[in-house]
Amino acid sequence: MASKKKPQPRMLFADKDGQIYDHPDLLLLCRRGDEFGLPRPDEIIPLPEESEFFMLPGRHAMGYNAESGSVEVMEDLAVAAFACPAHTVTGVSAYESDEDAPALPLLSYAAIGYADGRFWICAKKVDEDQRQVFSKIAPDRVEAGAHQLMKDFPANRLVSHLAGCALTHGCPAAKNLALGRFECPLPTAQTCNARCVGCISEQPEDSGFPSPQCRIKFRPTPEEIVQIMQRHESRERRPIFSFGQGCEGEPLMEAELIAEAVKSYRDEGGTGTVNINTNGSRPQTLPALKLAGVNSLRISLNSTRKDLYEAYYRPVNYAWEDVRETIRRAHEVGMFVSLNLLFFPGVTDTEEEFDSIVELGEETRFDFIQLRNLNMDPELYMNLAKPFVNGPSMGFNNFRKRLRKALPWIKFGYFNPYLG
Repeated sequence: MASKKKPQPRMLFADKDGQIYDHPDLLLLCRRGDEFGLPRPDEIIPLPEESEFFMLPGRHAMGYNAESGSVEVMEDLAVAAFACPAHTVTGVSAYESDEDAPALPLLSYAAIGYADGRFWICAKKVDEDQRQVFSKIAPDRVEAGAHQLMKDFPANRLVSHLAGCALTHGCPAAKNLALGRFECPLPTAQTCNARCVGCISEQPEDSGFPSPQCRIKFRPTPEEIVQIMQRHESRERRPIFSFGQGCEGEPLMEAELIAEAVKSYRDEGGTGTVNINTNGSRPQTLPALKLAGVNSLRISLNSTRKDLYEAYYRPVNYAWEDVRETIRRAHEVGMFVSLNLLFFPGVTDTEEEFDSIVELGEETRFDFIQLRNLNMDPELYMNLAKPFVNGPSMGFNNFRKRLRKALPWIKFGYFNPYLG
């Protein structure tokens, strides 16, 4: 049976009062790098549940006039969507900015249109895991779970911090801890050895956009960490524990603390996947971490090319070569190795970037690629990336298909997998 042909969505725009409309004549445009074009039919999907709409201040909606074959810019504001977790953006919102347009918050900005009575977004679902779907969970369950944790561990500062993340900031990882399911967050590090342009926990005052999360302000003890791990294991059959959260710096700066806590947890019979989300800056810490019981490493990067990586991460006292060595050594010591590849259409899915990822995979034999979104004002990121981008976008689906062929052992997803 032939699949139903996908429609060509019409452009959305917003008036000064915030009302959103679909244009009767102009078609949806999307942006990939510095290219503007119609969405590819295989890279749009109906708007997923729990996604969000945004009006883009100081940015004017752009659409395609099929009759005249021209692009038209409106006075009205552009609209974008934030795709809910497990979805990777395949094309960002197309717009024309005023000179004084304010910087956008640290989110992704997918192109979104309307057709056949529904909204369509430029994104693809890359993971079936439901760990950040909360639509069928009453908020009072999260609240009750967070308060119960604080009641059961009144002296545990890390419990209080994470309960606050769940109740005040709506952090999905902290909410899952309160619910006793899926992945348990374990922030530890107050400091960082990178100055990422898109850091979500610490931004300079003149950056133009605030940090959406507050960095942890204390060093937890091994006992505080182990208490949380044991509590989570008692409630979740397939527990995952992750050091390296949005509310902290670089966890490998606290490698000794993590090793001590994990060893204590494992020595007392603790099970599950113990993972570190890291920038991969300190390869020398890996043997001790593996010996303690850490069995998974996720290295975040926007690029596998030195110049573009360092332009975004702005490393302090380490370099891209250290990250490469961390990936290689993690595989060597027997850890499961994921790349947290911060995808940006028209930058990540170019021929040069593809070749670089394949070369890294062949050398280091990493296991998994998490296709997450690079959350940042698209124009700010393109200003940073443009000197390093050569050639057109091959498109998200083609990019992923070619990676599967070139690195056939690699698995793809969005979340840290449970290692059974």
